[in-house]
Amino acid sequence: MRILHKDLKQGKVKIRVDNLDDLWYLSAIIEENDHVAGPTERKIKVGSGGTDKSQQVIRKIVFIELKVEKVEFHKYANILRVSGKITGGPEDVQRGTYHTFNVEQETEITIRKEQWLKYQLGKLKEAAETKQAKVLLCLVDREEAFFAVMKRYGYEFLLEMKGEVQKKASPEKVKATFYQDVVKQLEEYDKRYELDKIIVASPGFWKEYLQEEIKNKTIAKKVILATCSDVSKAGFEEVLKRPETRSALKDDNIVREINLVDDVMKEIVKDGVATYGFKETAKAAENGAVSELLVTDALIQKMRQENTFGKLDRIMRIVDQANGNVHIVSAEHEGGKKLDGLGGIAAILRYKMNW
Repeated sequence: MRILHKDLKQGKVKIRVDNLDDLWYLSAIIEENDHVAGPTERKIKVGSGGTDKSQQVIRKIVFIELKVEKVEFHKYANILRVSGKITGGPEDVQRGTYHTFNVEQETEITIRKEQWLKYQLGKLKEAAETKQAKVLLCLVDREEAFFAVMKRYGYEFLLEMKGEVQKKASPEKVKATFYQDVVKQLEEYDKRYELDKIIVASPGFWKEYLQEEIKNKTIAKKVILATCSDVSKAGFEEVLKRPETRSALKDDNIVREINLVDDVMKEIVKDGVATYGFKETAKAAENGAVSELLVTDALIQKMRQENTFGKLDRIMRIVDQANGNVHIVSAEHEGGKKLDGLGGIAAILRYKMNW
């Protein structure tokens, strides 16, 4: 994300979406009653005469502003929809009518808020300054390989490969090219995504066997070996929890979120300084006891759809104003799924509360 202009006295920030992960950030930043402005396509009636028959409907790029009523992030359609009533624009655009901005890559919009909270500005800065590591995950065994690329909200599954290999009990010789085929696929993904790291994981020694087949030095330098017990789509979650993965990606947002959720779980198990669930977390926030507030993006979306987001927004504002840290956690990865299991909201406390 690029911040093109910022005037917090006016509550305005103009941004440009550089990549699809920016949409995830914006889904956590833009909220009801904000004003969003930018160029958009809209149907306009043109022509002389006062009747509908004498007028022609055309599609035209216009600059409008709307007051936000609904924000929807469609992760797998790579689009953010921001809907509301039009409050500003050219004369031929009727005020008070509804419109939806389809925010995509290369979109430029201006967001205006009555008040920018600390965590919102933090998310804005994180999106603008943090370089998301381009990481490929490859799970491999004797005859199967699964590929996924890490995204801001988890990972995106890419491909499953199966190969014909020599069976131990079979006398028939098979020309085994499976590992060479996997290496070719790694090279193709490296070109496509310009990867920073390639995490190769397997049960046993299959990862080492694959590593021996990698002759390309550029690819070889990017490879990090990890262990997993299951070569399947489910195995990606296990790999993200591995210490070697966390060590390699210690600055990555997903790993930080998983570690935060793990800290909450540890405190809960030992009956320490943590709480979870909406009622309990709200009470802790009202008492100024919250140091780290964790909320899943799934809970935010759910409460927006149910028109109950105001309750959650109040908790986040209380924590923000009390100098606590607010973390929006993706529900797509293992840490977010654990947090969703706790009701989608939890907190690490400054002190243990007597409930």
